Amino acid sequence: MTQKTSLSYRDAGVDIDAGDALVDRIRPLAKKTLREGVLGGIGGFGALFEVSKRYREPVLVSGVDGVGTKLKLAFLLDRHDGVGQDLVEMSVNDILVQGAESLFFLDYFACGKLDADRAASVIGGIARGCELAGCALIGGETAEMPGMYPDGEYDLAGFAVGVVEKSRIIDGSGIRPGDVALGLASSGAHSNGYSLARKIIERARPEMNAPFAAGKTLADALMAPTRIYVKSILALLEKVTVKGMAHITGGGLLENVPRVLPENTTAVLEKSAWPRPPLFDWLQKEGRVTEEEMHRVFNCGIGMVIIVDREDADAALACLQQSGETAYRIGRIAARQGKEAQTRVV
Repeated sequence: MTQKTSLSYRDAGVDIDAGDALVDRIRPLAKKTLREGVLGGIGGFGALFEVSKRYREPVLVSGVDGVGTKLKLAFLLDRHDGVGQDLVEMSVNDILVQGAESLFFLDYFACGKLDADRAASVIGGIARGCELAGCALIGGETAEMPGMYPDGEYDLAGFAVGVVEKSRIIDGSGIRPGDVALGLASSGAHSNGYSLARKIIERARPEMNAPFAAGKTLADALMAPTRIYVKSILALLEKVTVKGMAHITGGGLLENVPRVLPENTTAVLEKSAWPRPPLFDWLQKEGRVTEEEMHRVFNCGIGMVIIVDREDADAALACLQQSGETAYRIGRIAARQGKEAQTRVV
């Protein structure tokens, strides 16, 4: 009778020691993000957080998202340090539009075979994003699953939890005709529209590392980390009344702004009010993309839209600029005529 050799998890393609070593590398990165309310640290079965007693009626706001097919470009270009920040942004900016302060973040990193250096680069970007958002990287999961992903590829998901005083929830219900729409400049395409962008790249076959604009390459422009607006907007909320906000993600300006508008209103945005970054001009030209499709797919240079009373517009712009944002007065709220589109870019 032939004696069979003993099998281990490593023989099956899972390296427990490499996973443990990665946790040790992550621990100091997570420690830099700690904030009031964190109980314990990374390594437990569950992450503990105590909501501050300064909230009288705290309402928890949660968000979950991924990075999408921007990851395919990260694999192609072997650039992994920015996608972690992208991951954080997608959730913390989402919950921000309801006035929520981000409290903590958890990540899920899944791969076929763990490359510790690559994973550490990605998770380092997550920690950097959490610092920018003022939230704690309180926990996460690294899953090594042989056969689930192609060699060298991985997937990401992120989960953010924030809190807002019940009386200060921003839901857009107070928006009226005559209000002003402000726009905060994006840092690029953020993490949206990359299926179309990749199709355009496939057709154009550009030299990705050739000079492109402002001393950067096309690869730099495409992989620029997503801007996180949390601290700037939280400061704004202490100065003026914000009636509504829209995070410009998948669906672009045309699909996201209506999500915060009352049924009887429409937003009229003036495309001449802000400069369109060269990346979007290149994508439109090389892909022969219509203007309407550009505004339905990409942010076209505006990552967040903020709606305020006309009398508060100047003060809001000044506050945002003092916080380091590039902000523009990009349009107005008008009465909706019949069943017209709730956002028009003119």
